[in-house]
Amino acid sequence: MADLTQNPGRNWKPADVLKTPWAVIVALIAAVAILDPGNLTTVIVFAARALAHTGQYILFAVLLLAYLKATGAEVMVARVFEGREVRMILLAALFGGLAPFCSCEVIPFIAGLLALGAPLSAVMAFWLSSPLIDPPTLLITAGALGWDFAIGKAVFAVVLGLFGGFVVKGLIGQGAFADPLKPRKSSGCCSCSGPKLDGKPHWRFWQESERRVRFREEFISNGLFLLKWLALAYVLEALLVNYVPADLIARAVGGEGVLPIVIAALVGMPAYLNSYVAPPLLAGLMDQGMTAGAAMAFMIAGAVSSIPAMAAVWSLVKPRVFAAYLGLGIGGAIIAGVLFQLV
Repeated sequence: MADLTQNPGRNWKPADVLKTPWAVIVALIAAVAILDPGNLTTVIVFAARALAHTGQYILFAVLLLAYLKATGAEVMVARVFEGREVRMILLAALFGGLAPFCSCEVIPFIAGLLALGAPLSAVMAFWLSSPLIDPPTLLITAGALGWDFAIGKAVFAVVLGLFGGFVVKGLIGQGAFADPLKPRKSSGCCSCSGPKLDGKPHWRFWQESERRVRFREEFISNGLFLLKWLALAYVLEALLVNYVPADLIARAVGGEGVLPIVIAALVGMPAYLNSYVAPPLLAGLMDQGMTAGAAMAFMIAGAVSSIPAMAAVWSLVKPRVFAAYLGLGIGGAIIAGVLFQLV
């Protein structure tokens, strides 16, 4: 789906506008107005109230992201990949969710680390934890599903990173994953470049005009990005609650046992929804009978299988490493769902 906020200088055509989340929102509301006008007000009020509730989280998340980008805080993440391998795995899993990178920036960043000799185990820990949680996702998940779910997801993100990192370390010790990298190719992204692996953050960014401009641009870009996707998410949630029978959801991913969690993880992988859309929709599914464990498995599996996350892995490593990434992600999602259900 087109993202008009990412390339503001481009001359957009009407067809491009029709591919945006705003166009989908208008189309969905228009469909309700035509097919079920009696429910139009209910759908709009539901979505508007939910979006207003999450607004406070959006504002804080956007300010935080803009601050991290303006200060150049990403250089701190590079320092995680220094020292002993076990230390690198631990810190990579912990800091993976804090890295303020777009899906395009993470490719040259990781490529640079691997080129400098960072072990695949630490890189895998970072790759598994990074798509699962970041400051905006944490806050939006808390707004939609509560802090228990948000903190649980953050904990599982770190644990999954640790699990993947140490499994890969063990496999490498047995002779697996020798020469894991593909021949280096251009990432194809001309609008951004990977963060430098040296330097230091400038926390008082307002003292430099270029950094003030960066802060403003990031604030506007990320604010519009989050607003449009969350608006779409809450419209979809309103439609889900109003039109999808609760017993249908309950039969598929409700009830006790491991099977609903496994189903949710397997469905969540191909049916990926970005991390800003997923929490509101999962809130609707849980209201309809989805278990908390199944919701956690769905969210983790979906994040690991996201197009940006998979593209970053596929573009740099050979198929066997890519398969290990997916296997660890899906297996970890199921385990996380089971544990969260028990808690």
